Amino acid sequence: MKENKKHIKFIISGGGTGGHIFPALAIADQIKKVIPDAEILFVGSKDRMEMEKVPAAGYPIKGLWIAGINRAKLWKNYAFPFQLISSLCKARRIIKKFKPDAVIGTGGFASGPVLYVAQKNNIPTFIQEQNSYPGITNKLLAKNARKIYTAYDGLEKFFKKEKIDKTGNPIRKELYDLHISKKEAASKFGLDAKYKTILVVGGSLGARPINEAIEAILPDLIKKDYQVLWQTGKNAYESYKKHQQKMLKVVPFIPNMKDAYALADIIISRAGAGTISELSLIGKPVILVPSPYVAEDHQTKNAQALAKVDAALLIKEKEMQIKLLPSIINLLTDDKTYQKMCKNIKGMAQENATEEIVKNILKEIENK
Repeated sequence: MKENKKHIKFIISGGGTGGHIFPALAIADQIKKVIPDAEILFVGSKDRMEMEKVPAAGYPIKGLWIAGINRAKLWKNYAFPFQLISSLCKARRIIKKFKPDAVIGTGGFASGPVLYVAQKNNIPTFIQEQNSYPGITNKLLAKNARKIYTAYDGLEKFFKKEKIDKTGNPIRKELYDLHISKKEAASKFGLDAKYKTILVVGGSLGARPINEAIEAILPDLIKKDYQVLWQTGKNAYESYKKHQQKMLKVVPFIPNMKDAYALADIIISRAGAGTISELSLIGKPVILVPSPYVAEDHQTKNAQALAKVDAALLIKEKEMQIKLLPSIINLLTDDKTYQKMCKNIKGMAQENATEEIVKNILKEIENK
């Protein structure tokens, strides 16, 4: 992008979960790094976590009245047509007033109306698809998008091959530098660095099956002098905080994952694509428990991509009661397996994804 093009404007839309929000913020931060004068406006869903996370990162955001389709209870979707019409109208007003040079969507239902309106107004749109199986919003809007940035092979069956650019997923910038000692990280959580530590994260909103499985094996973990840092999710915290003790730190949410990753010896996690990209960069052994409740079971596909090359362990939800405890013990006692998994997952990291995406977007805009 030529340096004399100042005040270039971007709308970035996506949200609902951290898997859509954190890549969006990583892209925004990289744009500002390359073009400090760029104006960036976020558009998300009202009452979802992006309305908190985006302003905390220093960016303005507008909220749309839109939510995902409830596939399990179809009758709960009675308001969706009204939400869609409302969101399309508001997206038109936002785009007309802000006049963006480009619109970037990272998934989630809020990005749908915004990208659709932008495309109808011949504004270049770009999609960042984190998963091995695209969400419905990205599949619908891909036809008229300029480029689609992906992290997995095989997405030609969903998107036009010539539009796909396999860059990897954007990563939060603070995770690129883990130069913090385990002792320093432990002190931030009131834990002791001399113990082997298990980090449990069920995603930004928590995961009930993971929480229940961890609660069941806590006595066994503590008995073996394993330390646990357990992110329950905000809604579940009140139910599990009673377990807090010297070797166990229970928290609703970990705002600085850099410290948690530095402390962890192994990590138990969902298999969202953004999370997997972060864990690959961290390079520590991971037990992945995919959510079976997502579209086309894409988290299982994400996890299988790592498991088949011994870069992670995959445990299905229904197998946790049997397999979780022995898997943890094996990882923490078998040094050969531990080191192999560290090497293999680190080898899957795509460290320059954010830079490549932004460089390509700016090039596309310049060639408009």
